[in-house]
Amino acid sequence: MKLDGCTAVVTGGASGLGEATARALAAEGVKVAIFDLNAEKGEALAREIGGASFTVDITSDTSVDEGFAQARATLGQERILVNCAGRGNTFKTAQRDRESGAISHFPIDQFEKIVLLNLVGTFRCIAKSAAGMMTLDPLNEDGERGVIVSTASVAAVDGQAGQAAYASSKAGIVGLTLPIARDLRREGIRVNAILPGIMDTPLFATAKPELRKQLGDSVPFPRRLGHAEEFASLAVEMCRNSYFNGEHVRLDGAIRM
Repeated sequence: MKLDGCTAVVTGGASGLGEATARALAAEGVKVAIFDLNAEKGEALAREIGGASFTVDITSDTSVDEGFAQARATLGQERILVNCAGRGNTFKTAQRDRESGAISHFPIDQFEKIVLLNLVGTFRCIAKSAAGMMTLDPLNEDGERGVIVSTASVAAVDGQAGQAAYASSKAGIVGLTLPIARDLRREGIRVNAILPGIMDTPLFATAKPELRKQLGDSVPFPRRLGHAEEFASLAVEMCRNSYFNGEHVRLDGAIRM
């Protein structure tokens, strides 16, 4: 798909993987709308890359509807959606305190929050963006109208202790990818997902050097944390390559956690 001149929406676009993706798309001549709760960072980045920023909570139907309406009025209907908004938490399903012996379980409201953000929020943006893309004329003889890229995680297939909410929400994104690609096949809208490993994002910015080294050394090759720009490069290629459809791809340096 020819990217130059297209409009993209990047959720979670003010920092981390989303910021790198917004920058990479803008470098390809794409008009980028940033959806993020951090208005200050989003607006600063938008000014830098010549895009626009909107304060959007992807767990809210109203907020997402308003965000898309504002972005489309400002930059035009998007042909590209990259879903980077999300977060994790760490609780064991049930556990016993080593000192007191007290038994506790995963706070159910915290499980729900992660699933509503990572999985339902991602699907909310996909469904609303796809409906908008369907109003566009095809770009080429294949009938291509647009492309959607979502962020899952290696935890989707290799979740660790304490990651029940995060891993299941990211596994849901993997599970969505192929059915949605098939749902939208007649409309010329492609759907893919990236499963990043341990990436050097703001989450690890304040981590102790010894922890960062330990995490980097756990990666077979290259022995380091992944760069956000490497994620962005793959996201851009998924947008550009018209035969890339219905795929979920690891980006993890061969780590199997």
